[in-house]
Amino acid sequence: MTQDTRTERDLGGAHDVAIELTRWAQARISGSRPGNDDAQEKAGPGDWVTSVDRAVEEHIRAELLSRFPGDVVVGEEAGTSSSHPDDSGRDSLTWYIDPIDGTTNFVHGLPGVSVSVAAVDPRGTAVGVVHDVYRNEVFSAIRNGGARLDGRPITPAVDRAGLRGGLLLTEWSGISPWTGMQGLIESLQGEYTATRILGSCALSLASVGAGRATAAVLGGHYNPWDVLAGALIAVEAGCVMFDVDGAVDAVPMTGLGVAQPDVAETVQRRWKAAAAESSGGPS
Repeated sequence: MTQDTRTERDLGGAHDVAIELTRWAQARISGSRPGNDDAQEKAGPGDWVTSVDRAVEEHIRAELLSRFPGDVVVGEEAGTSSSHPDDSGRDSLTWYIDPIDGTTNFVHGLPGVSVSVAAVDPRGTAVGVVHDVYRNEVFSAIRNGGARLDGRPITPAVDRAGLRGGLLLTEWSGISPWTGMQGLIESLQGEYTATRILGSCALSLASVGAGRATAAVLGGHYNPWDVLAGALIAVEAGCVMFDVDGAVDAVPMTGLGVAQPDVAETVQRRWKAAAAESSGGPS
């Protein structure tokens, strides 16, 4: 078993640097709007990247490698890089960066754009920061240290118990619905639960932690930079994290949910039933 030798003070420093870098990114992104010739397709139609995505990731990557020698940085746009080894004896962190989570919104001039930075050590996700670009709000968390919004502690909306009148957040899997998506939405409509798609996985997860939504279910395939930071914020705020089969401790990449505690099991079961019905199997 790998011993975690990085101290809480070290994680606090990593947390503060992540916030500093996302503040820089927020100013860079909010002051930009890509031209028609700037937005380029990556894997296919609707999968956008801009020069701003690349510039933000390049800056955050360079700063992290400079300040934390020996750490590894994984970014959505430029992959993995590391600096020279660190001989301090501490565990290294692996940083996951999504420079613009919600690039489609950014390209079209809509809100729902965030910068997501997560740091992972041998025990799992240690630090998560999600910066809402256009609201200029910072969601953040340190493992076992709670979650905050602009420095103030946050909790899920436990005072608004139950699904009735609640709000479900979800996201497409790429540009497509995920298995069971429509069935889950229809099931929760019977509880008068509304559904919204923000266009940013990180913001959806963090918003549940802040009590702005009852649950978020992301039923498709996602990457670590999409979900690690937001999931840590939700869990540290007091949410339950689950996959289609039940509560989990590690962040799943193929189907992830977070919810306020009193409704988490209900949402998970309805998701499982909707997925089974959609694929023709038993619930």
